[in-house]
Amino acid sequence: QVQLVESGGGLVQPGGSLRLSCAASGSIFSGTVMGWYRQTPGKQRELVVRRWTAGYTTYGDSVKGRCTISTDNSKKTLYLQMDSLKPEDTAVYLCNLMQGGYDYWGQGTQVTVSS
Repeated sequence: QVQLVESGGGLVQPGGSLRLSCAASGSIFSGTVMGWYRQTPGKQRELVVRRWTAGYTTYGDSVKGRCTISTDNSKKTLYLQMDSLKPEDTAVYLCNLMQGGYDYWGQGTQVTVSS
């Protein structure tokens, strides 16, 4: 069983930065895929970034060049650094892990970009 807990969201002004964290607990095996998605009311869940254990990373078109994913394997923590934030980045950001045919999600952390 895997549990994911996000943190780091909040209110930020346009042009600002935030770093989100996703702490994973449970058994994490090689071959997992981890990433971040975001959700706004009335819209489909959108990919922010996804990383395979081999290091291959793909970013959503709307965040390319403004977001960076990183991991601390010793802490089982995934990070999302977001820069040059825009009001349209306002959403609930969810951490995702795919492993052994299962899809795990955190509860999400709210990011609001507003002046």
